[in-house]
Amino acid sequence: MARMVADCRDFPSDSGCTLTIAGEEGEVLDAAVAHAIAVHGHAGEPDLRDKIREGLKAE
Repeated sequence: MARMVADCRDFPSDSGCTLTIAGEEGEVLDAAVAHAIAVHGHAGEPDLRDKIREGLKAE
């Protein structure tokens, strides 16, 4: 299975976060959602996971 990447620099943010998360899609999504909630203050809105999934790229 291809590794996927979520890069905070690809998402709108005022914080200037540069975190990059790489791994299998499910792992990356779980970690990126947790990061978005803990660090960026997202409330875990229902479409957050879908928005992050749309921004993933193949490594």
